[in-house]
This record gives sequence, C-alpha cells and structure tokens, in this order.
Amino acid sequence: MDCPTPPLISRRDALIVSAATAAAVSSCVPATAAAQPALPAAAGAQMKLSLTVNGQAHSLQLDTRTTLLDALREHLHLTGTKKGCDHGQCGACTVIADGRRINACLSLAVMHDGGQVTTIEGLGTPQRMHPLQVAFVKHDGYQCGYCTPGQICSAVAVIDEVKRGIPSHVSADINARPLLSAEELRERLSGNICRCGAYSNIVDAIIEVAGSRA
Repeated sequence: MDCPTPPLISRRDALIVSAATAAAVSSCVPATAAAQPALPAAAGAQMKLSLTVNGQAHSLQLDTRTTLLDALREHLHLTGTKKGCDHGQCGACTVIADGRRINACLSLAVMHDGGQVTTIEGLGTPQRMHPLQVAFVKHDGYQCGYCTPGQICSAVAVIDEVKRGIPSHVSADINARPLLSAEELRERLSGNICRCGAYSNIVDAIIEVAGSRA
C-alpha cells in the first residue's frame, strides 16, 4: 500500500505566506483611493406645510423626510414630546393628531399638512394643569417623568375612545360600550412603556379622572 505523500509546506508556513501576501497587496493600493472622502448625503426635497399645534397655526418648510416628532421638537421647540426608542415601540412620543393618538416618530410631518396636533403642552400648563396631570401627580404616576407626556396624551385619547364605544382586543362584546376597567386600560395603554414600573399608579390616575367625567 502506498504511503500518502507528505505536504510540501506546513500549515504554519502557509499562514505566514498568506499574511505576507495580503500585506503586500494592501500596500499597493494608491493612497488617494484609501483616503477618498465619503460622499455627502443627498439633500431631501423641501415642502411647505401648515400645522395647527395646540391651537396655534404654524407654517413650515421641511425636508419631506422629517418626522412629526422632529418637526415638533427641532422646528417648533415643543420638547415636551419625548424621543425614546425612535422606532414606535415605547410610546414616549405619543401625540394626538386630528383626534387620534399616534406615535409621532413613525409619522412624517408632511402627512399632517393642514392637520391639528395636540402635544402635552396643549393639554395643560404648570399654572393650569389638565385633570389627568393633576391625577398623575396625586397618584405618583409620573415618577422619573420621561414617559409621562406620552402616557398622558395617550390616556386622554383612551378616555375619548371608550366614550365613543371603540372596542379593544380585550373587549368581551365589540357591540357593547367598553367598560373602563383596569384590564381595558392596560390593554389600551400597552404601547406606552414606563421603565419606572408605575403602571398601577397610572391606571389609578386614569380611572379617577374617567370616573369623574362619566
């Protein structure tokens, strides 16, 4: 039986040769190619739009890629609406647009041309707080406070949804008026994340205000 022919080069020597070859090739690349600057990002199209925010009319000219969140924070300087995940997962940027709560980070500003937007600044002021703001303070539903603007805007819309009879995924009968129960509120506010874990206090605050308005 013939013996196998031993390799002409060892594995160690092959690795050394490969490394030396790669270094030689990279040294041959022209310096101008390696130092080529990155191309600037293409400028987006500009569009004029009008927005009524918290009852005040605004005329803006924005890049069509600007989100409603960035338009509110960076252009109108309404920083109460928070940028959290910027992916529509935390609810910190919730505002009320034309009567419906939305994640402002997932909506382009140009989609709301001529629309009405309410942010936390439009619900109440330190001198004249919205009843939900008062209830959040009373029940310690705000804690660190970062998610609170989105929580309160969402809660205002939730109370309106229940009054209009809009069911949720936990409504037992979609043809009956939903009950403003803790289960309903937890489901409806499940898109608003509170890292402080103040959920029970938030539910208590909303039930107090909703009950007084029933």
